[in-house]
Amino acid sequence: MGRIVVTGMGVISAIGNNVSENHSSLQNGVSGIGKAQFLNSKYANELLFGEVKLSNDALRSQLNVSNLKGITRTELLAFIAFKEAVENAGLSTDELKSFETALLSGTTVGGMVEMEAIHADANTNQAPSEFVSSYRSGAHTLQLAKAFGLRGYTDTMNTACSSSANSIMLGARMIKAGKCKRAIVGGVDSLAKYTVNGFNSLQIFSDEVTRPFDANRKGLNLGEGAAYLVLEREEDAQGKTIYGEIRGYGNTNDAYHPSSMSPEAVGVRGAINGALQTARISPSEVSYVNGHGTGTENNDYTEVHGMNQIFDAVPPYTSTKSFTGHTLAAAGAIEAVYSLLSIQHQEIYATLNWQTQMPEFNSKPQTEFVANAEVKHVLSNSFGFGGNCSSLLISKV
Repeated sequence: MGRIVVTGMGVISAIGNNVSENHSSLQNGVSGIGKAQFLNSKYANELLFGEVKLSNDALRSQLNVSNLKGITRTELLAFIAFKEAVENAGLSTDELKSFETALLSGTTVGGMVEMEAIHADANTNQAPSEFVSSYRSGAHTLQLAKAFGLRGYTDTMNTACSSSANSIMLGARMIKAGKCKRAIVGGVDSLAKYTVNGFNSLQIFSDEVTRPFDANRKGLNLGEGAAYLVLEREEDAQGKTIYGEIRGYGNTNDAYHPSSMSPEAVGVRGAINGALQTARISPSEVSYVNGHGTGTENNDYTEVHGMNQIFDAVPPYTSTKSFTGHTLAAAGAIEAVYSLLSIQHQEIYATLNWQTQMPEFNSKPQTEFVANAEVKHVLSNSFGFGGNCSSLLISKV
Protein backbone atom coordinates (compact mmCIF):
# COMPACT_ATOMS: atom_id res chain seq x y z
CA MET A 1 0.00 0.00 0.00
CA GLY A 2 1.11 3.57 -0.70
CA ARG A 3 1.37 6.47 1.67
CA ILE A 4 -1.42 7.80 3.91
CA VAL A 5 -1.87 11.40 2.83
CA VAL A 6 -3.88 14.41 3.97
CA THR A 7 -6.27 15.74 1.30
CA GLY A 8 -8.37 18.08 3.41
CA MET A 9 -8.15 20.09 6.60
CA GLY A 10 -10.33 22.44 8.62
CA VAL A 11 -9.72 24.34 11.83
CA ILE A 12 -11.28 26.90 14.15
CA SER A 13 -9.41 28.36 17.11
CA ALA A 14 -8.77 31.56 19.00
CA ILE A 15 -6.62 32.80 16.09
CA GLY A 16 -9.04 32.18 13.26
CA ASN A 17 -12.30 30.67 12.09
CA ASN A 18 -10.75 28.69 9.22
CA VAL A 19 -7.40 27.44 7.94
CA SER A 20 -6.55 30.68 6.11
CA GLU A 21 -7.17 32.89 9.15
CA ASN A 22 -5.17 30.58 11.42
CA HIS A 23 -2.29 30.61 8.94
CA SER A 24 -2.28 34.42 8.74
CA SER A 25 -2.13 34.71 12.54
CA LEU A 26 0.74 32.22 12.75
CA GLN A 27 2.70 34.13 10.12
CA ASN A 28 2.12 37.48 11.77
CA GLY A 29 2.57 36.45 15.39
CA VAL A 30 -1.01 37.32 16.36
CA SER A 31 -2.08 35.66 19.60
CA GLY A 32 -5.72 34.88 20.38
CA ILE A 33 -5.24 34.77 24.16
CA GLY A 34 -7.13 37.32 26.22
CA LYS A 35 -10.21 37.85 28.37
CA ALA A 36 -13.11 35.55 27.53
CA GLN A 37 -16.30 37.09 26.11
CA PHE A 38 -18.62 34.10 26.04
CA LEU A 39 -17.45 31.84 28.87
CA ASN A 40 -19.95 31.74 31.75
CA SER A 41 -17.56 31.52 34.68
CA LYS A 42 -16.50 33.63 37.63
CA TYR A 43 -12.96 33.27 36.30
CA ALA A 44 -13.80 34.82 32.92
CA ASN A 45 -12.59 38.24 34.06
CA GLU A 46 -9.76 36.97 36.24
CA LEU A 47 -7.86 34.66 33.88
CA LEU A 48 -6.80 34.63 30.23
CA PHE A 49 -8.20 32.21 27.68
CA GLY A 50 -7.80 31.23 24.05
CA GLU A 51 -11.48 31.65 23.22
CA VAL A 52 -12.94 31.39 19.71
CA LYS A 53 -14.12 34.87 18.79
CA LEU A 54 -17.67 33.85 17.84
CA SER A 55 -20.75 33.46 20.04
CA ASN A 56 -22.89 30.35 19.84
CA ASP A 57 -25.46 32.27 17.80
CA ALA A 58 -22.75 33.39 15.36
CA LEU A 59 -21.51 29.80 15.03
CA ARG A 60 -25.06 28.61 14.40
CA SER A 61 -25.59 31.25 11.71
CA GLN A 62 -22.52 30.00 9.82
CA LEU A 63 -23.90 26.48 9.85
CA ASN A 64 -27.63 27.09 9.37
CA VAL A 65 -28.41 24.73 12.26
CA SER A 66 -30.72 27.07 14.19
CA ASN A 67 -33.47 24.48 14.02
CA LEU A 68 -31.43 21.72 15.70
CA LYS A 69 -32.02 21.10 19.39
CA GLY A 70 -29.43 20.19 22.01
CA ILE A 71 -26.40 21.40 20.03
CA THR A 72 -23.68 22.54 22.44
CA ARG A 73 -20.74 24.83 21.74
CA THR A 74 -18.55 21.72 21.53
CA GLU A 75 -20.63 20.41 18.64
CA LEU A 76 -20.83 23.80 16.91
CA LEU A 77 -17.03 24.11 16.85
CA ALA A 78 -16.74 20.54 15.56
CA PHE A 79 -19.26 21.23 12.78
CA ILE A 80 -17.32 24.31 11.57
CA ALA A 81 -13.95 22.53 11.29
CA PHE A 82 -15.43 19.29 9.95
CA LYS A 83 -17.35 21.11 7.20
CA GLU A 84 -14.23 22.97 6.08
CA ALA A 85 -12.16 19.76 6.00
CA VAL A 86 -14.58 17.70 3.91
CA GLU A 87 -15.22 20.57 1.50
CA ASN A 88 -11.47 21.18 1.23
CA ALA A 89 -10.98 17.51 0.34
CA GLY A 90 -13.79 17.63 -2.19
CA LEU A 91 -15.59 14.66 -0.65
CA SER A 92 -18.89 13.96 -2.37
CA THR A 93 -22.14 13.09 -0.63
CA ASP A 94 -21.72 9.51 -1.79
CA GLU A 95 -18.19 9.36 -0.35
CA LEU A 96 -19.39 10.72 2.98
CA LYS A 97 -22.19 8.15 3.09
CA SER A 98 -19.92 5.30 2.08
CA PHE A 99 -19.38 2.53 4.61
CA GLU A 100 -15.69 2.86 3.66
CA THR A 101 -15.50 6.33 5.28
CA ALA A 102 -14.58 6.33 8.98
CA LEU A 103 -14.98 9.16 11.49
CA LEU A 104 -12.67 9.31 14.52
CA SER A 105 -12.91 12.29 16.84
CA GLY A 106 -11.45 13.19 20.21
CA THR A 107 -12.88 15.26 23.06
CA THR A 108 -12.60 15.64 26.81
CA VAL A 109 -15.27 18.24 27.55
CA GLY A 110 -18.03 17.08 25.22
CA GLY A 111 -21.46 17.98 26.58
CA MET A 112 -20.06 18.93 29.98
CA VAL A 113 -19.90 22.45 28.60
CA GLU A 114 -23.57 22.63 29.69
CA MET A 115 -22.82 22.12 33.39
CA GLU A 116 -25.90 23.94 34.68
CA ALA A 117 -28.18 21.88 32.45
CA ILE A 118 -26.51 18.65 33.58
CA HIS A 119 -27.03 19.58 37.23
CA ALA A 120 -30.64 20.60 36.65
CA ASP A 121 -31.43 17.41 34.74
CA ALA A 122 -29.92 15.27 37.49
CA ASN A 123 -32.20 16.87 40.07
CA THR A 124 -35.51 17.23 38.28
CA ASN A 125 -38.68 15.21 38.08
CA GLN A 126 -39.77 17.29 35.11
CA ALA A 127 -38.97 16.88 31.44
CA PRO A 128 -35.20 17.09 30.81
CA SER A 129 -33.45 19.94 29.03
CA GLU A 130 -32.74 19.83 25.31
CA PHE A 131 -29.09 18.99 26.07
CA VAL A 132 -29.70 15.66 27.79
CA SER A 133 -28.58 13.69 24.72
CA SER A 134 -25.37 15.73 24.44
CA TYR A 135 -23.84 14.82 27.80
CA ARG A 136 -22.13 11.68 26.54
CA SER A 137 -18.50 11.99 25.44
CA GLY A 138 -19.37 10.64 21.99
CA ALA A 139 -22.39 12.88 21.41
CA HIS A 140 -20.54 15.28 19.11
CA THR A 141 -19.29 12.39 16.96
CA LEU A 142 -22.82 11.05 16.57
CA GLN A 143 -24.11 14.54 15.73
CA LEU A 144 -21.43 14.94 13.06
CA ALA A 145 -22.34 11.57 11.55
CA LYS A 146 -26.03 12.46 11.57
CA ALA A 147 -25.63 15.97 10.16
CA PHE A 148 -23.29 14.92 7.34
CA GLY A 149 -24.83 11.54 6.57
CA LEU A 150 -21.92 9.31 7.60
CA ARG A 151 -22.73 5.60 7.94
CA GLY A 152 -19.27 4.05 8.31
CA TYR A 153 -17.24 3.25 11.42
CA THR A 154 -17.28 6.00 14.06
CA ASP A 155 -15.43 6.26 17.34
CA THR A 156 -14.68 8.85 20.00
CA MET A 157 -11.25 9.08 21.62
CA ASN A 158 -10.82 10.37 25.16
CA THR A 159 -7.17 10.21 26.20
CA ALA A 160 -7.03 13.76 27.54
CA CYS A 161 -4.71 16.09 25.63
CA SER A 162 -3.51 13.38 23.21
CA SER A 163 -7.07 12.50 22.11
CA SER A 164 -7.11 13.98 18.61
CA ALA A 165 -3.51 12.96 17.92
CA ASN A 166 -4.61 9.42 18.72
CA SER A 167 -7.59 9.75 16.39
CA ILE A 168 -5.19 10.69 13.57
CA MET A 169 -2.98 7.73 14.45
CA LEU A 170 -5.91 5.30 14.53
CA GLY A 171 -7.31 6.62 11.25
CA ALA A 172 -3.98 6.08 9.48
CA ARG A 173 -3.67 2.58 10.92
CA MET A 174 -7.22 1.66 9.91
CA ILE A 175 -6.60 2.69 6.31
CA LYS A 176 -3.34 0.73 6.24
CA ALA A 177 -5.13 -2.32 7.63
CA GLY A 178 -7.84 -2.10 4.97
CA LYS A 179 -10.57 -1.35 7.53
CA CYS A 180 -11.66 1.78 5.65
CA LYS A 181 -10.83 3.64 2.45
CA ARG A 182 -10.69 7.11 3.98
CA ALA A 183 -10.85 8.53 7.51
CA ILE A 184 -11.96 11.91 8.80
CA VAL A 185 -9.97 12.45 11.98
CA GLY A 186 -9.54 15.18 14.55
CA GLY A 187 -11.08 16.53 17.70
CA VAL A 188 -12.82 19.33 19.56
CA ASP A 189 -13.05 20.91 22.98
CA SER A 190 -14.81 24.06 24.17
CA LEU A 191 -14.22 26.18 27.22
CA ALA A 192 -16.35 24.97 30.10
CA LYS A 193 -16.74 25.51 33.82
CA TYR A 194 -15.81 21.88 34.39
CA THR A 195 -12.32 22.19 32.92
CA VAL A 196 -11.73 25.76 34.09
CA ASN A 197 -12.50 24.77 37.69
CA GLY A 198 -10.52 21.56 37.38
CA PHE A 199 -7.35 23.18 36.06
CA ASN A 200 -7.71 25.96 38.60
CA SER A 201 -7.77 23.37 41.40
CA LEU A 202 -4.51 21.95 40.04
CA GLN A 203 -3.00 25.45 40.30
CA ILE A 204 -1.46 25.32 36.82
CA PHE A 205 -3.14 28.40 35.33
CA SER A 206 -0.94 31.37 34.52
CA ASP A 207 -2.14 34.83 35.53
CA GLU A 208 -0.48 36.23 32.41
CA VAL A 209 -0.02 35.09 28.82
CA THR A 210 1.61 31.67 28.82
CA ARG A 211 5.36 31.43 28.22
CA PRO A 212 6.14 27.91 26.99
CA PHE A 213 9.70 26.66 27.52
CA ASP A 214 10.62 29.77 29.52
CA ALA A 215 12.58 29.48 32.75
CA ASN A 216 9.99 31.69 34.46
CA ARG A 217 6.89 30.01 33.03
CA LYS A 218 3.87 30.15 35.33
CA GLY A 219 1.43 27.77 33.70
CA LEU A 220 -1.08 27.46 30.88
CA ASN A 221 -3.94 29.44 29.39
CA LEU A 222 -6.90 27.25 28.56
CA GLY A 223 -8.20 27.42 24.99
CA GLU A 224 -10.88 25.96 22.76
CA GLY A 225 -11.21 24.91 19.15
CA ALA A 226 -11.58 22.07 16.68
CA ALA A 227 -9.68 20.62 13.75
CA TYR A 228 -10.24 17.76 11.31
CA LEU A 229 -8.12 16.14 8.61
CA VAL A 230 -9.20 13.91 5.73
CA LEU A 231 -6.85 10.95 5.35
CA GLU A 232 -6.74 8.87 2.17
CA ARG A 233 -4.47 6.41 0.43
CA GLU A 234 -2.17 8.18 -2.00
CA GLU A 235 -3.46 6.04 -4.88
CA ASP A 236 -7.01 7.29 -4.15
CA ALA A 237 -5.95 10.93 -4.05
CA GLN A 238 -5.00 11.40 -7.69
CA GLY A 239 -5.82 14.92 -8.88
CA LYS A 240 -6.30 16.22 -5.34
CA THR A 241 -4.18 18.67 -3.38
CA ILE A 242 -2.00 16.66 -0.99
CA TYR A 243 -0.89 18.62 2.07
CA GLY A 244 1.39 16.00 3.54
CA GLU A 245 1.79 12.43 4.70
CA ILE A 246 1.01 10.87 8.07
CA ARG A 247 4.26 8.98 8.00
CA GLY A 248 4.85 7.89 11.58
CA TYR A 249 3.19 7.74 14.98
CA GLY A 250 3.93 6.57 18.49
CA ASN A 251 1.83 6.23 21.63
CA THR A 252 2.94 5.25 25.12
CA ASN A 253 1.69 5.57 28.66
CA ASP A 254 4.25 6.10 31.40
CA ALA A 255 1.60 5.50 34.15
CA TYR A 256 3.60 7.81 36.41
CA HIS A 257 0.97 10.18 37.86
CA PRO A 258 -2.67 11.19 37.19
CA SER A 259 -1.71 14.67 35.94
CA SER A 260 2.08 14.74 35.50
CA MET A 261 4.56 13.01 33.24
CA SER A 262 7.54 10.98 34.37
CA PRO A 263 10.46 13.38 35.02
CA GLU A 264 12.71 10.81 33.33
CA ALA A 265 10.63 11.41 30.18
CA VAL A 266 9.81 7.72 29.78
CA GLY A 267 6.56 8.44 27.94
CA VAL A 268 7.98 11.28 25.87
CA ARG A 269 10.90 9.20 24.63
CA GLY A 270 8.66 6.23 23.91
CA ALA A 271 6.21 8.28 21.84
CA ILE A 272 8.89 10.09 19.84
CA ASN A 273 10.90 6.94 19.21
CA GLY A 274 7.73 5.14 18.14
CA ALA A 275 6.98 7.86 15.59
CA LEU A 276 10.54 7.80 14.25
CA GLN A 277 10.54 4.02 13.99
CA THR A 278 7.23 3.71 12.16
CA ALA A 279 8.28 6.55 9.84
CA ARG A 280 11.65 4.84 9.29
CA ILE A 281 13.63 8.04 9.60
CA SER A 282 16.49 8.99 11.90
CA PRO A 283 16.31 11.76 14.52
CA SER A 284 18.68 13.89 12.42
CA GLU A 285 16.10 14.03 9.61
CA VAL A 286 13.46 15.86 11.70
CA SER A 287 13.20 19.44 10.44
CA TYR A 288 11.06 20.93 13.18
CA VAL A 289 9.20 19.96 16.34
CA ASN A 290 5.76 21.33 17.12
CA GLY A 291 6.03 20.79 20.85
CA HIS A 292 3.29 20.05 23.34
CA GLY A 293 4.67 23.06 25.25
CA THR A 294 1.89 23.91 27.71
CA GLY A 295 3.93 26.40 29.74
CA THR A 296 3.67 24.28 32.90
CA GLU A 297 6.67 23.37 35.03
CA ASN A 298 6.50 19.59 34.60
CA ASN A 299 5.50 19.39 30.95
CA ASP A 300 8.05 21.76 29.45
CA TYR A 301 10.95 20.34 31.45
CA THR A 302 10.01 16.73 30.62
CA GLU A 303 9.49 17.38 26.92
CA VAL A 304 12.84 19.13 26.40
CA HIS A 305 14.58 16.57 28.61
CA GLY A 306 13.16 13.77 26.45
CA MET A 307 14.18 15.48 23.21
CA ASN A 308 17.71 15.97 24.51
CA GLN A 309 17.98 12.22 25.07
CA ILE A 310 16.87 11.45 21.48
CA PHE A 311 18.44 14.16 19.35
CA ASP A 312 22.18 14.76 19.14
CA ALA A 313 21.24 18.28 18.11
CA VAL A 314 17.67 19.25 19.03
CA PRO A 315 15.92 20.63 15.90
CA PRO A 316 14.02 23.94 16.00
CA TYR A 317 11.04 23.55 18.32
CA THR A 318 8.09 25.75 19.18
CA SER A 319 4.80 25.80 21.05
CA THR A 320 1.85 27.16 19.10
CA LYS A 321 -0.16 27.02 22.34
CA SER A 322 1.30 30.48 22.89
CA PHE A 323 -1.15 31.52 20.11
CA THR A 324 -4.22 29.42 20.91
CA GLY A 325 -3.97 28.41 24.54
CA HIS A 326 -4.15 24.75 25.45
CA THR A 327 -7.13 23.36 23.55
CA LEU A 328 -7.01 19.99 25.37
CA ALA A 329 -8.37 17.14 23.21
CA ALA A 330 -8.35 19.35 20.10
CA ALA A 331 -4.67 20.28 20.48
CA GLY A 332 -3.19 17.35 18.56
CA ALA A 333 -5.37 17.94 15.50
CA ILE A 334 -5.03 21.73 15.55
CA GLU A 335 -1.26 21.39 15.76
CA ALA A 336 -1.27 18.73 13.02
CA VAL A 337 -2.92 21.36 10.79
CA TYR A 338 -0.22 23.84 11.79
CA SER A 339 2.46 21.24 11.03
CA LEU A 340 0.95 20.70 7.58
CA LEU A 341 0.91 24.47 7.00
CA SER A 342 4.58 24.54 7.98
CA ILE A 343 5.31 21.88 5.36
CA GLN A 344 3.07 23.39 2.70
CA HIS A 345 4.55 26.89 3.00
CA GLN A 346 8.04 25.94 4.23
CA GLU A 347 7.72 28.02 7.39
CA ILE A 348 8.44 27.69 11.09
CA TYR A 349 6.18 29.54 13.50
CA ALA A 350 7.33 31.39 16.59
CA THR A 351 6.94 30.63 20.27
CA LEU A 352 5.41 33.84 21.60
CA ASN A 353 6.25 35.52 24.93
CA TRP A 354 9.50 33.59 25.51
CA GLN A 355 12.22 35.50 27.40
CA THR A 356 14.56 33.35 29.49
CA GLN A 357 16.31 30.07 28.72
CA MET A 358 15.64 27.14 31.03
CA PRO A 359 18.88 26.67 33.03
CA GLU A 360 18.74 22.86 32.74
CA PHE A 361 19.20 22.89 28.95
CA ASN A 362 21.36 24.43 26.25
CA SER A 363 18.56 24.62 23.69
CA LYS A 364 15.83 27.24 23.45
CA PRO A 365 12.65 27.41 21.34
CA GLN A 366 12.31 29.21 18.05
CA THR A 367 11.03 32.69 18.93
CA GLU A 368 10.83 34.31 15.50
CA PHE A 369 8.79 33.42 12.43
CA VAL A 370 11.00 31.80 9.80
CA ALA A 371 10.03 32.01 6.13
CA ASN A 372 11.76 30.02 3.40
CA ALA A 373 12.69 27.28 5.85
CA GLU A 374 13.50 23.76 4.70
CA VAL A 375 10.75 21.68 6.29
CA LYS A 376 10.47 18.03 5.25
CA HIS A 377 9.56 16.15 8.44
CA VAL A 378 7.64 17.70 11.37
CA LEU A 379 7.33 15.97 14.73
CA SER A 380 4.11 16.99 16.52
CA ASN A 381 3.88 16.08 20.21
CA SER A 382 0.71 15.72 22.31
CA PHE A 383 1.02 14.56 25.91
CA GLY A 384 -2.04 13.94 28.07
CA PHE A 385 -3.00 13.45 31.69
CA GLY A 386 -2.27 10.00 33.02
CA GLY A 387 0.94 9.91 30.98
CA ASN A 388 -0.74 9.16 27.63
CA CYS A 389 1.93 10.46 25.27
CA SER A 390 1.54 10.59 21.48
CA SER A 391 3.77 11.85 18.69
CA LEU A 392 2.98 12.20 15.00
CA LEU A 393 5.60 12.37 12.24
CA ILE A 394 4.13 14.41 9.39
CA SER A 395 6.12 14.58 6.16
CA LYS A 396 6.28 16.43 2.88
CA VAL A 397 5.16 14.38 -0.12
